[in-house]
Amino acid sequence: MLLLLCGSYACNKPEIKETGAELQYFDLKGYFGKQDTLLTKQNPEVNKSVAHNGDTESKKVRIASWKKELNLFTESDINKPAWKQSYDVQSNADSTVYKAKFPELKTREIVVRKKAGQVIEIAIVNNTHNILYNTSEKLVYVPNAYYSIEKNQKVKVMGANNYRINGSLIN
Repeated sequence: MLLLLCGSYACNKPEIKETGAELQYFDLKGYFGKQDTLLTKQNPEVNKSVAHNGDTESKKVRIASWKKELNLFTESDINKPAWKQSYDVQSNADSTVYKAKFPELKTREIVVRKKAGQVIEIAIVNNTHNILYNTSEKLVYVPNAYYSIEKNQKVKVMGANNYRINGSLIN
């Protein structure tokens, strides 16, 4: 079950190199790179539950690779040179919302909530749609506390698959 969810790791596209210009949007790659380093160093125990089409398994684990565990968050980065004007940005005192202007963009929305300048939550909505399948993802990350990945896939010939991963860090 987890193999299907993690299958996207093997299908990475070649990375687009940044031009060195200032990033247009919140730096998800940089942020989750720092979280990977921090969590690897802390090596916290995690109450992790994995559900596939309603069947749930839960256990306490130590994550072997935070980079892989948080990969869907990192892959949602919208700082590609070609997407420079592709997202509307709405900011207020405690949050910034990035919304896709065009329906073909996979990352539809990113909400970054902050308190006293520190990130307290990141929520991401992704959607991929074509004539063969539709995939939607809802990702939530609360630093030092919790992460959630919900993925719903509808493939025309094979039907639907629903996945949910919840991880609560034990302090």
